[in-house]
Amino acid sequence: MLILVAAALLGYLLGSIPFGLVLTRLAGLGDIRQIGSGNIGATNVLRTGNKPLALATLLLDSGKGAVAALVALDLAGRFIGPDMAMTAAVLAAGGAMLGHSFPVWLGFKGGKGVATAIGVLLAVCWPVGLLACLTWLVVAGLFRISSLSALTAIALSPLTGWWFGGPLVAGLCLFIAILVFIRHEANIRRLLKGEEPKIGAGKQAA
Repeated sequence: MLILVAAALLGYLLGSIPFGLVLTRLAGLGDIRQIGSGNIGATNVLRTGNKPLALATLLLDSGKGAVAALVALDLAGRFIGPDMAMTAAVLAAGGAMLGHSFPVWLGFKGGKGVATAIGVLLAVCWPVGLLACLTWLVVAGLFRISSLSALTAIALSPLTGWWFGGPLVAGLCLFIAILVFIRHEANIRRLLKGEEPKIGAGKQAA
């Protein structure tokens, strides 16, 4: 249906807004892609030493995914009925993930998708998103490694997605997990070598 295609496109366009790049440039900090890991997400923005800017990036990257899913859910519910509304939300959520990771405006070189993933999960099935947040906090508290925390939280989401949301939500979670793991390939290699920097060490490393 046309509205399902529109939902996926809406998600992609919202997801492709590079808030980390936009905010750091507006703040006079230059091109975030030339700092630290070169990523446009909140973790790399934090390496500039500007914590409020990193928080704003985190919230906006999460928010764009949530908005995409919620708008699609509402519009589909109105125009094609509640039976297809969740499908539209899932397509918009997937589109937002693809947009953030592969934005057309930046030559398809975007972020790693963790913040956007949390936003879409909270919007599509809030218990799954909440458990992902809690998992991130627990792992981060134990190991002080952001990528490990994110990968653990996202890896568990297909299971919690199936439990709380059923096959459709679990499928979305699996798609997100595959995408996030692909985008974290370099981090995974460093984790296996014991070379991944800990939270708080990024500013000095940069």
